[in-house]
Amino acid sequence: IKKIQDDYLEIQNLFGQVSLSRLRLQEQIQLLDKKDEENKQKFYDVQKNEKQFLDKITKKYGDGSLNPDTGVFTPNK
Repeated sequence: IKKIQDDYLEIQNLFGQVSLSRLRLQEQIQLLDKKDEENKQKFYDVQKNEKQFLDKITKKYGDGSLNPDTGVFTPNK
C-alpha cells in the first residue's frame, strides 16, 4: 500500500511540475506576443516615415531614384 501511495504522490508532483512549466511557457508566449506587436508597430512606423520622406523629395525634386549609399538623386527622364 505504501508503494502505491508513493506512486500517486510522485504522479501528483509530476502533474504539478507540468502545470508550472505550462504556466511559465504561457507567460513567455505572452511576452513574445507583446514584443511581436511592438516590432510590428515599429515596422509600420518606419514604413510611414519612408513614405513621408519619399513624398517630400518627390514633391521637391520630381520623380526619380535615390541611391541610399551615395545620397545621389537621379531624376527620371
